[in-house]
Amino acid sequence: MAVVASLIAGCGGPSDADIDPGRNVLSLPRIAWEGGSEYWRQFANASDWTSPDFFPIGLWYGSFDTAEQVRWDQHLGINFYTGGLWKASDFEILKSTGMYWVGGKVNEGFDSSSKNWPGRLTDDEVDGRFPSPAAGRAHLQELEDELRGHGQFLYGNYTQMVVGKDLAVSDQEKYVNDYTDAVSLDHYLYTNSFCDFDPYRGDQYVNPIPQSTCRTASSYGRMTDSLRARDAADGRLQAIWNFIEVITGVGDEKSFVRNIAPAEIKGAAMASVINEARGIVWFQQALGGDCLTTQPLRNAQDQGESFCGKNQVAAMGEINNLLHSLAAVLNTQSYDWDFGSQIDTMLKVIDRQAYIFAMTDGGSGERTFTVPAGLAGSAEVVGEGRTLEIRDGKFRDSFPVESTYHIYKIALE
Repeated sequence: MAVVASLIAGCGGPSDADIDPGRNVLSLPRIAWEGGSEYWRQFANASDWTSPDFFPIGLWYGSFDTAEQVRWDQHLGINFYTGGLWKASDFEILKSTGMYWVGGKVNEGFDSSSKNWPGRLTDDEVDGRFPSPAAGRAHLQELEDELRGHGQFLYGNYTQMVVGKDLAVSDQEKYVNDYTDAVSLDHYLYTNSFCDFDPYRGDQYVNPIPQSTCRTASSYGRMTDSLRARDAADGRLQAIWNFIEVITGVGDEKSFVRNIAPAEIKGAAMASVINEARGIVWFQQALGGDCLTTQPLRNAQDQGESFCGKNQVAAMGEINNLLHSLAAVLNTQSYDWDFGSQIDTMLKVIDRQAYIFAMTDGGSGERTFTVPAGLAGSAEVVGEGRTLEIRDGKFRDSFPVESTYHIYKIALE
C-alpha cells in the first residue's frame, strides 16, 4: 500500500473529523480516502448505501426470474447486480428483496428514482476497445452527459491498460478520473496466461507485480493499489472496486491456465480490501476450461453438489459474508503504519478496538509484526479461536500458503 499512500496523502474526501468521531486515537497519519459509506450520501438514490454496515459486493451479468433466486444470491453476500440483465427482468423483484441494480435501463419497469437503482454503468473496458484514447473519452463524455443528474452515481470498469505501459499516463488518468464516481479494473491473474508471458509485463504497473508472485492473491491487491494511484491524480478520490473471477476470467481456451481455487478466491478478495478496495465485483462467466458456465451462482443453486464450481461459489459466499460482518470496520479510515517486511496490511480502529488485516506479499511462512504505540497485550485472531501475545511491541504468526489471511483484533490501551 506504500505506493498509493505516498501519492494520495492529503487528497480529497471528507475529513476523519467529519466521519470518525473517535478519530486518530493512535496519533498516526491516515491513508487518504473518499469517505467510506458516507461517500454515497451525495447521490440521492444511494441513500441505503450510506449505512456503516453496508459494503458493496456486486455480480457481473447476473440473472434472476424469481425472488427466491435473488435471495439465494443475497445469502451468498451479493447486494447488487451490474453489467447487464435479461431484458425482461422484473424490477419489482429487486425492490421486494432489497437488491440493487447498477447499470442501464433494462426495460420500462425500471424506475430511475428508486433507491434500488442507485447507480449507472457508463461502459466496460473502453480503454481497450476504441481506436484511440481520444475516441474512447469522447464516447464516455457522451455517456456522462446523458446519465448525470438522476440522483445516481456513475460506475465504469477498465482493463489493466489504465495502470500499465499501453497508454500514456495522462490518458490513463483521464479515463479513471473524468467520468465516474466508482471505478474498477479487471485482470484475472490466477487463471489467465498473463503471468507466463515472455517478455513479462507485470513489472510495468504503477505498483509492479514480480513475476515470481504474479499468480498469487497479492497481485489483486497490487492492481487495486495501482488503480487508486491513478484515481488520486486529480486530488478527488472516488470509490475503488476490484474484479475477481468466480471460476476463471478467460474468454477462450487459448488464454486459459486453470480455474481459481476456493482459498484463492478468498485471498484475492482480502488482498483487494487490504489495498483499500471499497467494494468487490465478481466476474462469473467461465468461457474456457473444464467448468464452462455463464451463471455459476444459479448453477450452484439448481445443481447443488453436482455442479463443477460449487466449491468456488461457496468460497465466494464465505468471503463476501465475512466482509459484510466487518463492514462497520471497513468503512472507517485506515491508519498509515508499516508492520514489517514481506507483509501487506491494513490498520483500522473502531470502538477502541484496533483491527489489523494481514497477508503476505505473495509468499508464505512466519511473519513478524511490529505494532504502533497504544497496542499491547494480546491480539485476538478473528474467527480462528486463538490469541497471540504481544511482547516488546511485536507478535508473530504463520501464513501457510500465499492466499492465507489473518485479521487481528487488539483492544486499545
